[in-house]
Amino acid sequence: MNSHDNLPKTGGFVMTADEGEAFWFLNTLTINKIRGDDTQGQLSIVDHRVPAGFAPPPHIHPASDEALLVLDGELEGFWGDQAWRAGPGSLVFMPHGIAHGFTVSAAGPGRIIVVVSPGGFDQFVAAAGQPASELRLPEPVAPDPARITQLAAAHGIQILPPPQS
Repeated sequence: MNSHDNLPKTGGFVMTADEGEAFWFLNTLTINKIRGDDTQGQLSIVDHRVPAGFAPPPHIHPASDEALLVLDGELEGFWGDQAWRAGPGSLVFMPHGIAHGFTVSAAGPGRIIVVVSPGGFDQFVAAAGQPASELRLPEPVAPDPARITQLAAAHGIQILPPPQS
């Protein structure tokens, strides 16, 4: 699962679907495919396997653009005041500096390739998650919001307060 250690640091590489550094991260299975360290800080790519109903807290990447390539599942989300929906094959681009978030449909799990530039999102996944001993979704555990907010800030991500109802 953690095949990065054997890869050359110069030149390209090929990874199979399940290769990379796997973490249980906010009740998901997230596999770091391309780390910032692999690209001199230019890019991070993660394979984000998420349960039905998963929703990261609304947040802002002040200096990083983010794209989501939806492989499986249906997502509803927002950036700024604009709502969006995306299903398999859809690409969602969210520029830096704009609040955004999404929710995976209750109908089933999702799988999303997350591309963040410049890189570093992979480091947040590693810091906030724990190494996955198996390639499966973890047993759900309530995250510690204060810890996640602090780790996110240390990795250039601003967690926003929950919306007022």
